[in-house]
Amino acid sequence: MAKRPSVISSKEIFDLVITDLRMPKADGMAVLKAVKSSSPETVVLVITAFATADSAVDAMKQGAYDYLTKPFQVDEVQLIIRNALEKRRLSTENILLKREMASQSSFAQIVGQSESMQKVFDVVRKVADAKSNVLICGESGTGKELVARAIHYNSARSPMPFVAVNCSAVPETLLESELFGHMKGSFTGAMANKAGLFEVANGGTIFLDEIGDTTPTIQVKLLRVIQEREFRRVGGNQDVKVDVRIVAATNKDLEKAVADGSFREDLYYRLDVIPIQASTVAASNRRHPASRETFHREVFTGKRQAGSRVDIGGDARVVGP
Repeated sequence: MAKRPSVISSKEIFDLVITDLRMPKADGMAVLKAVKSSSPETVVLVITAFATADSAVDAMKQGAYDYLTKPFQVDEVQLIIRNALEKRRLSTENILLKREMASQSSFAQIVGQSESMQKVFDVVRKVADAKSNVLICGESGTGKELVARAIHYNSARSPMPFVAVNCSAVPETLLESELFGHMKGSFTGAMANKAGLFEVANGGTIFLDEIGDTTPTIQVKLLRVIQEREFRRVGGNQDVKVDVRIVAATNKDLEKAVADGSFREDLYYRLDVIPIQASTVAASNRRHPASRETFHREVFTGKRQAGSRVDIGGDARVVGP
């Protein structure tokens, strides 16, 4: 690995790299710089039998997580590796948490007008632990993302990430990179390797909002992820395996889109395994200040208080198995 640091680091995104400072055909500092240049989030440990204060300081400045001198205890290294990987995990979770917090503002405006939210609770509980993909249909503002989050947080995947992306809000040229990641130099502005949202969501759920607005190119790539459970980053030549549940949503009539050729029929049937029809939701946080807390308590935690009630509209329709 150390003999060709620039080549290997440009093709992979490693969680952890351990490099010696002095090697016959490569320099450890060159490995460190190459890895951090192509994948800044990768944790790098530098080991050496020729430790000096200057080399240690230089390594830390270049982004090394730690600097170990030989000989060292295996238990010590194992502990450092565990701590380093935990730091990387927490960093990823922090990024996801910021995304979650940015989306929480929409919850405060969601209030309903009928007792039919119970139907949503019921279908969420029924489909939460299924492995099948879910397609939520409904007009904008009908709480489709709330249902998607509820499905995730009531499932066995809840400890893993929930990642949401609005497909209509990202240009096609950037959406591919956003979903599948890219390699350094694959396009102008790709200054480092980047993991895509499918990779970030591995083990959890990805919510693809406004799936009906995706282009044929993106649809082909999504179909491959569903069928093969793998994809390639933009500019990459290696397949990346993922285990992700897909919950998609749209405000379009996808059957009509299939008929007119703007949406792939095979992708539609792969997504529409469990269909849910969202209903219109009223917005009035001032009139119902407890609505957000009630929704979170009853759907996200599965705990419903006696006599409590959440309404989403008299015309609520839920379709499920």
